[in-house]
Amino acid sequence: MADAGATGTARNAATPEAARVLIAADKFKGSLTAVQVAERVTAGLRRVVPGLAVAALPVADGGDGTVAAAVAAGFERREVRVTGPLGEPVTAAFALRDGTAVVEMAEASGLHLLPPGEFAPLTATTYGTGEVLRAALDAGAGAVVFGVGGSATTDGGAGMLAALGARFLDAAGDPVGPGGGALAGLATADLSGLDPRLAHATVVLASDVDNPLTGPKGAAAVYGPQKGAGPEDVAALDAALAHYARVLEDAVGPRAGECASAPGAGAAGGIGYGALVGLGAGFRPGIEIMLDVLGFAPELERATLVVTGEGSLDAQTLHGKAPAGVAAAATAVGTPVVAVCGRLALTPGELAGAGIRRAYALTDLESDVSRCLAEAGPLLERLAGRIAHDWLAPA
Repeated sequence: MADAGATGTARNAATPEAARVLIAADKFKGSLTAVQVAERVTAGLRRVVPGLAVAALPVADGGDGTVAAAVAAGFERREVRVTGPLGEPVTAAFALRDGTAVVEMAEASGLHLLPPGEFAPLTATTYGTGEVLRAALDAGAGAVVFGVGGSATTDGGAGMLAALGARFLDAAGDPVGPGGGALAGLATADLSGLDPRLAHATVVLASDVDNPLTGPKGAAAVYGPQKGAGPEDVAALDAALAHYARVLEDAVGPRAGECASAPGAGAAGGIGYGALVGLGAGFRPGIEIMLDVLGFAPELERATLVVTGEGSLDAQTLHGKAPAGVAAAATAVGTPVVAVCGRLALTPGELAGAGIRRAYALTDLESDVSRCLAEAGPLLERLAGRIAHDWLAPA
């Protein structure tokens, strides 16, 4: 392990016989799912300490991979055909257990569903996400953890709400078109037709961002360029979203205006705003609610060492990403935390401030990033062996 990635001196978390490792890592985007990360770390640890007690709890922060994490924790995977971001049919999944559904908007409206190199910043719709939410209600969900992130859309959740029964009309009384660009022509909004089951459901907006709907830190300005929006598109979308919020305020009252500046309103192209106003959602940092839903606390009680991580440990990690949430929870009860990653861009001080004792990066073993991506699994096993030597092997 390179010294630049170390914080403090490695020491045994427990004797090998008494040790129990909890692996609570997110995916390595582009190379390994969270489940595969857990499998590879487990294999590497046990290669050095055979028979080591290991518990795997893949985690997610509300973005893509959230449903997979829930399924890995014992939720049932359900699939439904819905409308994709460009209007084409796609198959989306949600997770269900004991009346609680985990819905991931990227399953229906994600950027990864667009053809390579194709973007639709003005016209991509969240209609399919509304269809997934309706399917979850049909399946008996009374509580919904609504994970948002990785979206192709900037429509303020208007498509989602339309799929659930809301009406958004232009001056001629016709439904406005799909996407955020069409909201500039919105004349009236009617939310009275929303699925009545929503009034009795508990919806939690799970997000790792707290941006407002509009302005320099809003959905269009911050995230629009990632979805193919040029400067003119960003300006048009920001104005359209501001207009959308004013029309909703006319329709449902001052709360709609207040929600536009609330934390999470700008998440995933403003779908957070649609959830706050139309679904009555409450906002919680995604990793916090996901740790609750996945049953992290009882696993943590039995752990003597926690291994967390994600593809890149960088400045964004410190702002609500999964490793920071895992480390905060573990540090609060005095359990040491180490991290694995593909790339490390945090200083030892920043790692320590986040509660991470030491970070192990694939690039410590292989400087060629393309090879790190291609050989992530075997490299991660080797890193896990280092963790075992540093923290678990007899002195």
